[in-house]
Amino acid sequence: MDENQVFPVDNEDDDVVVTLNLDDGSEVTCEILTIFDLNDQDYIVLLPLDENGEPNQDGEVYIYRYFEDETGAPSLDNIQSDEEYDAVAAKFDEICEEDGIE
Repeated sequence: MDENQVFPVDNEDDDVVVTLNLDDGSEVTCEILTIFDLNDQDYIVLLPLDENGEPNQDGEVYIYRYFEDETGAPSLDNIQSDEEYDAVAAKFDEICEEDGIE
């Protein structure tokens, strides 16, 4: 994913859905599961949806750094290290346990 890439939001659904444009030119529709803060950095967790708009069967999620520019437009950035990813994944697991999400 390109750094600072803005993604469109579909506001017509109860769940907030975004479309990611990947480096290979393909698009993936994802549901936003949560946005949370860890060490003064926001992160977003996205659940890829299949062609029918249903969650993927293997439970895969995408986790990115999340920020908004001065105009409020959302942007994503890749997590920079394994250590950062491990800390963010652990925090997401903690959030899931607190909220009773499997």
